[in-house]
Amino acid sequence: MLLQDKQTGQLVEIRDFEALISPLKPTVAGQLQAGEEEQEPEDFKKEQLLFPSGESLPRCWIDENYKDS
Repeated sequence: MLLQDKQTGQLVEIRDFEALISPLKPTVAGQLQAGEEEQEPEDFKKEQLLFPSGESLPRCWIDENYKDS
């Protein structure tokens, strides 16, 4: 799955989908999709990611207390 970094606008290929949808994990492993060479995996804060369409990630993926609104 590809997401976008809010700060740089670069695409990030998510390597751990289970961590992405878990509200208990604030970061997710991914690889920047920049240049022709494959980048090293790194951790990205989920709050700094969004869908390429510009939509934010669902609150239930980020906030473990999403039901307490």
